[in-house]
Amino acid sequence: MSLTTLSAEQAIGRLNEFDAVIDARSEDEYALDHLPGAVNWPTLNNAERHEIGTLYTQVNPFEAKKRGAALAARNIAAHIERELMATPKDWRPLAYCWRGGKRSGALSLILDQIGFRVTLLEGGYKAFRAAMVEDIARRVVGLDWRVVCGTTGSGKTRLLQALSEAGAQVIDLEALANHRSSVLGAIPGLAQPSQKRFDTLIWDALCQLDISRPVFIESESKKVGNVTVPTALIDAIRQSRCLNLVLPDARRVALLMEDYAFFVSDSDYFCDRLQALTELRGKAVVEAWQSSVRAGRIAPVVQELLTLHYDPVYLQSMRRNFKQYEQSTTITPQDHSKRAMTDLAQQILKGPG
Repeated sequence: MSLTTLSAEQAIGRLNEFDAVIDARSEDEYALDHLPGAVNWPTLNNAERHEIGTLYTQVNPFEAKKRGAALAARNIAAHIERELMATPKDWRPLAYCWRGGKRSGALSLILDQIGFRVTLLEGGYKAFRAAMVEDIARRVVGLDWRVVCGTTGSGKTRLLQALSEAGAQVIDLEALANHRSSVLGAIPGLAQPSQKRFDTLIWDALCQLDISRPVFIESESKKVGNVTVPTALIDAIRQSRCLNLVLPDARRVALLMEDYAFFVSDSDYFCDRLQALTELRGKAVVEAWQSSVRAGRIAPVVQELLTLHYDPVYLQSMRRNFKQYEQSTTITPQDHSKRAMTDLAQQILKGPG
């Protein structure tokens, strides 16, 4: 039998044709990023990959290849015994590795000899990522974006969640980035994805969308924590129509106290994060906030953070970057509760346009 190959450009639109997508790279490479839905069957694991690389450079390529082949054969055998003993002959996997195809090629050759209809991704992950980045730019242009704007604490994320639950199409960049998109937006115990992983998550979300229906998204800046939103996506939403979500200050403070409960319960963590604002707001202001937090007076600090820091920066950015912000439709929930956001979402979806 001869192996079937698929170019990265072809794979972009055909991933769902395969019964499985197999990533033959090491665990660390897979964790950094992988094709949507891919499972990890390392031909060489982390330690083995390092061992072979060292042998290749410090001894010679021939000895490295012999040792690598022995390790790869054992690993591939283990994958087959673990995953495929009950798999029917018509199972159709797509396999890939980093670029050269040696690791995925070794796996694919054995699967092919067994009788499975295996396809090998030409150029591996590297080629796929390049094609995917181009595809993101193509996909965002044809979508009808509805940008949910609103100052910090107005409930944008809650509204997006309510819209999604009501059946609307939503891209939640903060959820994909594991970050709430501000100096204080890091979520304790939750690491952000790599930039490559973030891009892939966005692309996968875009692939699920129906271009005939609007897509709701938050008015994010270019960066969400440590990851950057693809330029094509930022450019597209900055040209799109806006919905301006408005809540009274007291409701915004209450919402933030709920959503950032980890700050309320851990004053040391809150004070540590506030330290990042020293350069912008001055040492005296930040130290006063920290003293109030340690004394349990958190709500007044949140209010000052809104009025002195977040609101001016946000409004300046929106007016400068979002072309239709000044013509935005104002939307106001009854309060900041989930029920109120659900009601507002229903109104938005029933309303004209």
